[in-house]
Amino acid sequence: MKDSQIVMKILSHSEHSVNPSDASVVSLSNDADPRNVSLNGVKRIDLHFPKFTDGRAYSQAFLLRRRLNFQGEIRATGDVLIDQLVAMSRTGFDVAVLRDGLDATAAQLQFDRFPAFYQGSAVDTQPLFAKAVV
Repeated sequence: MKDSQIVMKILSHSEHSVNPSDASVVSLSNDADPRNVSLNGVKRIDLHFPKFTDGRAYSQAFLLRRRLNFQGEIRATGDVLIDQLVAMSRTGFDVAVLRDGLDATAAQLQFDRFPAFYQGSAVDTQPLFAKAVV
């Protein structure tokens, strides 16, 4: 049985763009509290991973999706590695910008390794045992 298909857009470092004058895009440092940010008119939030070992952006993404009900794009930036992508998608990220020099073609293999999860996620809260067997 397959979990609901994980759809995450993967961007290379060169494909990521930031327009500082675009008010619909907010960039948060990993020590910022998303509850203190006005989400009115915001379409995209960039969350930063300064090092791959610093996971505070996972908590920010989960908080934005589950508690603040943010429906726009949540983008992972910074030191983003391919082995982090599955956890990112499960905590609410839609888009990941890979660290400079990484090849995005290997990213889909990471998702194929994990076809289902027992517990729910930030996006799909229903646990595997509660889903209908098809």
